[in-house]
Amino acid sequence: MPARVCCCCAALRPRYKRLVDNIFPEDPKDGLVKADMEKLTFYAVSAPEKLDRIGAYLAERLSRDVVRHRYGYVLIAMEALDQLLMACHSQSIKPFVESFLHMVAKLLESGEPKLQVLGTNSFVKFANIEEDTPSYHRRYDFFVSRFSAMCHSCDHDPEIQKEIRIAGIRGIQGVVRKTVNDELRATIWEPQHMDKIVPSLLFNMQKIEDVDRTGLPSSPTGGEKEENPALLAENCFRELLGRATYGIMNNAVRPVFAHLDHHKLWDPNEFAVSCFKIIMYSIQAQYSHHVIQEILRHLDVCKRDSPRVRAGIIQVLLEAVAIAAKGSIGPAVLEVFNTLLKHLRISVDFELGDRRSSAGSATFSTASKESDERIVQNAIIQTIGFFGSNLPDYQRSEIMMFIMGKVPVFGSTSQSLDTSHLGDLGTRRIQIMLLRSLLMVTSGYKATTITNALPAPFLDPLLSPSLMEDSELRQLVLEILHNLIDRHDNRAKLRGIRIIPDVSDLKIKRDKISRQDVSFMKKHGQQLYRHIYLGCKEEDNVQKNFELLYTSLALTTIELANEEVVIDLIRLAIALQDIAIINEDNLPMFNRCGVMALVAAYLNFLSQMIAVPAFCQHVSKVIETRSLEAPYFLPETIFKDKCNLPISLEKHEKNLFFLTNKIAESLGGSGYSVERLSVPYVPQVTDEDRLSRRKSIVDTVSIQVDILPGNNTEDKVNNTEEITFEALKKAIDNNGLEEQEKEKRRLVIEKFQKAPFEEIAAQCETKANLLHDRLAQILELTIRPPPSPSGTMTVTAGHAHYQSVPVYEMKFPDLF
Repeated sequence: MPARVCCCCAALRPRYKRLVDNIFPEDPKDGLVKADMEKLTFYAVSAPEKLDRIGAYLAERLSRDVVRHRYGYVLIAMEALDQLLMACHSQSIKPFVESFLHMVAKLLESGEPKLQVLGTNSFVKFANIEEDTPSYHRRYDFFVSRFSAMCHSCDHDPEIQKEIRIAGIRGIQGVVRKTVNDELRATIWEPQHMDKIVPSLLFNMQKIEDVDRTGLPSSPTGGEKEENPALLAENCFRELLGRATYGIMNNAVRPVFAHLDHHKLWDPNEFAVSCFKIIMYSIQAQYSHHVIQEILRHLDVCKRDSPRVRAGIIQVLLEAVAIAAKGSIGPAVLEVFNTLLKHLRISVDFELGDRRSSAGSATFSTASKESDERIVQNAIIQTIGFFGSNLPDYQRSEIMMFIMGKVPVFGSTSQSLDTSHLGDLGTRRIQIMLLRSLLMVTSGYKATTITNALPAPFLDPLLSPSLMEDSELRQLVLEILHNLIDRHDNRAKLRGIRIIPDVSDLKIKRDKISRQDVSFMKKHGQQLYRHIYLGCKEEDNVQKNFELLYTSLALTTIELANEEVVIDLIRLAIALQDIAIINEDNLPMFNRCGVMALVAAYLNFLSQMIAVPAFCQHVSKVIETRSLEAPYFLPETIFKDKCNLPISLEKHEKNLFFLTNKIAESLGGSGYSVERLSVPYVPQVTDEDRLSRRKSIVDTVSIQVDILPGNNTEDKVNNTEEITFEALKKAIDNNGLEEQEKEKRRLVIEKFQKAPFEEIAAQCETKANLLHDRLAQILELTIRPPPSPSGTMTVTAGHAHYQSVPVYEMKFPDLF
């Protein structure tokens, strides 16, 4: 019971104190005296300058009652304060608020849960009041610290623990609302405050059970929000992030990483994924790239952590990218890919390092580490692919170039990933994973012209011979080509190499070939043909390789073939057939039959696409003959699990093969220019072939040059001429002439391999005309000889006789 004073002393006391004393009943159980409370409220509204004194006196009484454990009077005092706050909105309320906050702090500092909840409820009511003018001196550091501590309550009574945690979350929510509406709201976003608020909310969100964690805003009832700390914390976290602006976004996100690291929540990462889904859905869309950059920065910090931790971070990045991809990812797109590719190389380095360190002692832990690194690598590839496939076309083409530039290519000077310390195995792993990433990026890419999809700086390294030394690499390259060439989604209809009875049933979609595509094929068609030709000659080809090669030919026919390209493709198909028949590369019998089956399937498709009846008849006749006499030349038979292979192909009849003269005859009758069909296809030689370790046409040319007359080793041994200055000078001059001759031969060979057929034919025709004119002049001289010096000619019976001249001394014009 409050102490009573005598009537004389009471009359001398200030009026505001008498009004405050009157609201407290003799028995606190009776509650607030409402009539006297109305008088106090009227007095406060009428004389706002007295508010600060009223607040100070109420605070004094409340502090005394808290110390004396008179909790009934404490409740009455707080109720009176709440009513005064709601009734008074003048500028004079500022000093009163300081007294109010001092009383709330007293309650929160007490160890009594009920008083803590009471103080929190009063603070939340205060937070919902909109003040007329901002407060430039008020800070809420104590409340942030105290409410955060309440969120981590560990009371032995579960009900009390839950009640205090809910109060702490509601208090943080009140602080956020109050400071965000205040013009000095930047203070709440300082790192020292965020480092307390965010982990407190995440700590309570971890306790959620049997609740949808998709990251999308849930819609529980009001009662559920108040009773479940996890749901309340999640809603407070969403509200906090939704109010974050450009300059302070990072301060709200970085504590999330610290919490996940401290509690080891990256493995397993379900909670981490749900947190970042909440973040991405709550923040403003234009700030999404800030979150992605923070994840990448944390990935760099954790590059030495366990593979599963890194895989968990990358999985979080994938989920964030999936949400941000349709919105604003920001300008640092290349930075994202560069960081991911860097960690891809680091993962391969770790994997190979573990393998080398455990050489000779195969242990379970080493195998587990390698499999964990594979998880990291697959997560990176999936993230790169998903990120790239959701970019706009103009950015996607840049990313394709960027990734292709990172692929280690033998003999290339591009800024590829440094794999010098990884060895051949590590380089191959990097190549495979980068191509897999590129395959995902190119998926669904629809360029208006093939030149945009396959520019020369991209096509040249993609078709590099060094990428053809491995079966899996060749498969990835072909699949990437399919993604870029197939602009009408026909690839699924061509899946699987087979003899198609009626191509019209496939309902192939195609457009008229554009001039840009025609120009592309004139410039780069030989590169595509060469890649397919060399790909068929590889010994490690399996069924999938033949299927992809067939699809490449078919897609080229659909998307890029005019009459000239059709002739080139037929020449290529006949050359592939010759590979199997002649077998200069000593291919296994399965490969030879596989190539024959590939040619049969493609020419069957091509003949029906161009719809020339005579050509279709010839192809159908050969296929029918093969089905009876040599079924292993057809894809339906050779690619079965058990297929009887022939011993040799030399004894097969011509009716089993596609004949050039038959094809030329059938196409010539339909208006095709078939002159070039008589010229065998020879793959184009590139500069990279001369640097490559692979056997190529250049190797054959070099061998032929080495065995030319004059290079006989016996002649070199017998040459024992004395070494003098004049001899050395003569030798140097001779070596220079030999180098010039070799260079001339090389240019001739390269010209016939690279130059267009029409240019070679025109030049040969010109040279032939010159030769014809020279011979005509010689024949004319035999009939009408010109005057000549004595002793060089005699005339007998009207005929001219000349001295005999050896053929090799006759001077003819240089044909080349």
